[in-house]
Amino acid sequence: MSRSWSRRSFLTSVGAGLVTAPLLGMAAKGKSQPLEALQQKKNQKRMNIIFILSDDHRYDFMSFMGNPPFLKTPNMDRMAREGAHLKNAFVSTSLCSPSRATILTGLYAHKHKVVDNQSPVKEDLIYFPQYLQKAGYKTAFMGKWHMGEKQGNDMPRKGFDKWISFKGQGQYFDPELNIDGKRLHKKGYITNILTDYALDWVKEQKDNPFFLYLSHKAVHAMFEPEPKYKGKYANEKVPHPKSMANTPENYRGKPLWVRLQRNSWHGVDYMYYNEYSFDDYVRRYCETLLSLDDSIGRILDYLNKSGLAENTLVLYMGDNGLMMGEHGLIDKRQMYEESIRVPLLAYAPGLIKPGTVIDPMVQNIDIAPTILDAAGLKAPAYMDGMSFLPMLKGEHPKWRDRIFYEYYWERAFPMTPTVFGIRTDHYKYMYYWGVWDTEELYDIKNDPKEMNNLINDPKHQELIKDLRNQVFTWLETTDGDEIPVKRKGEFIRDARNCKVGCD
Repeated sequence: MSRSWSRRSFLTSVGAGLVTAPLLGMAAKGKSQPLEALQQKKNQKRMNIIFILSDDHRYDFMSFMGNPPFLKTPNMDRMAREGAHLKNAFVSTSLCSPSRATILTGLYAHKHKVVDNQSPVKEDLIYFPQYLQKAGYKTAFMGKWHMGEKQGNDMPRKGFDKWISFKGQGQYFDPELNIDGKRLHKKGYITNILTDYALDWVKEQKDNPFFLYLSHKAVHAMFEPEPKYKGKYANEKVPHPKSMANTPENYRGKPLWVRLQRNSWHGVDYMYYNEYSFDDYVRRYCETLLSLDDSIGRILDYLNKSGLAENTLVLYMGDNGLMMGEHGLIDKRQMYEESIRVPLLAYAPGLIKPGTVIDPMVQNIDIAPTILDAAGLKAPAYMDGMSFLPMLKGEHPKWRDRIFYEYYWERAFPMTPTVFGIRTDHYKYMYYWGVWDTEELYDIKNDPKEMNNLINDPKHQELIKDLRNQVFTWLETTDGDEIPVKRKGEFIRDARNCKVGCD
C-alpha cells in the first residue's frame, strides 16, 4: 500500500472517460479549518436535536421493512409512520471509527484520516457540536466513542458539556462508565443505562436549546440481548439470502477474496461468533435490537409528554450495515448494499409531514450539515456533506445523483481489500486496490442483490471507464489521491515518503 497515484497517469493507462454529472457535496482541498462562530440563518427557529446512533444496524432489519419477518420494532416503525424514512441512506466507509468520525466532522475518511479502527484522531479536527456550543447550545455525548488511542480512551472530548462514555466497545452488562472524567461501575444493561442518563439530562435542559448525541453499543457483536428478550426468537425460522448458497452459480464473476472469505471468521462457514449456528447468530442480533427500539420509544414518549416534541428533531441512524449471509459473508467493510446501507429515520412533529419517504441518496457526511441547519446555522464550506433538512420539510433541493465509498485494508482484518467505489441510482462500481483480482459492476436497478458482475460485459466497458474516472476524480479533488499508510505506528499523508518500515 505504499504506492501513490495521480488521476492523470491513471487515466492515461485506462483510457479517458467523461465525468457526466456534477459531483455534488464535494469540498475542495484544504488544510485544517479554524473554529469560528457560524452564520445564523435569518428567521429560522433553533430546534432541539437528538441524534441516536446504533452500532452495526443494517438498513432493512426493521419490522416495517419486513425483514426478517418475525422481527418487531414498533418504535422505529413509529418514527417512519409519524416522521420520515430516508430509505436510501449510506455510509462513506462501512466501519465503526471512520463512520463515526465522518458523522462528527462532515468529512470523508481520507480527509479526517480516521481510516480504520486503530487510527489516531488529529487534534485539530473540529466536531460539529463545537459550533453548536458557540451558538449557545448545551451539548451532551452518551455512549460509544470508539476513536483514538486504540479505542481505549473514554475521556471527555471537545464539543460536549456533558460526557458519559466507556472504553472501546464497552460491555452489555454492568459496564464501567466515564462520567465527566470520573470512572464508576454501573449495574444493569447498557442500552437502558444510557437511555436513563439521556432522559435525565434532557429533563435538566430549561433555558437553552440542546443537542444530545446518544451513541449505543447495541447491536454490535458479540450480541447479548437484555434478559427479558433473550430467547424471544429462539423458535423462529431464519430466512437465508439467495446469495448465501455455496454454489458455482452464486459465485460466478465474484472476486476470489469474496469466495475465500466464506471460510474465514468473517464468513458463514467459520464465523467469529462460531459458538452459535448462523440462524442463532441472526436471532440473537434481532433480540439485542429490541432494547434499542425500546430506547427510541422512551425518548419519543418523553418528548411528547413534556411538550418538547414540536421543537425537537430526532434522528436515528446506524453507523454501518452488516452482512447477514449475503455472498457468504457476515461482517461489514465491503461495498455491498447490506454493508454500506443503514437505517435513517427522522421524527419532528412540528417540521415533518407524517409518512414522509425520501428517495435521494444521503450519506453520513450529511449528518453534521443537517444538524447545524436544524440549529439555524449555515454549515461551513469545508464540509463534504449537505443538509437534507429541506427534504424533511417537503422541499426538493438540488441533490447528488451518486455517492462515493472508500475502505482501507486493515492488518488485523486482512480478508477484505482496500476498495474505492461509486454508486448511482442505476449502477455500482467497485475498484480494489492492491490485489490482483476482478473489479465489480452491478446493475442495482435490475439486480439489487448484486448477483451478476458485469465487469467483463462488452456492452458496459465505456460505462466502466466513466465510473472509474469519476472515482479517481473524486479522490483527487477531495484530497484523497494518496492512500494513508502507517509508518512506525504513525499515519502519513504522502505514501511517496514511505521508503522503509512501512506497513
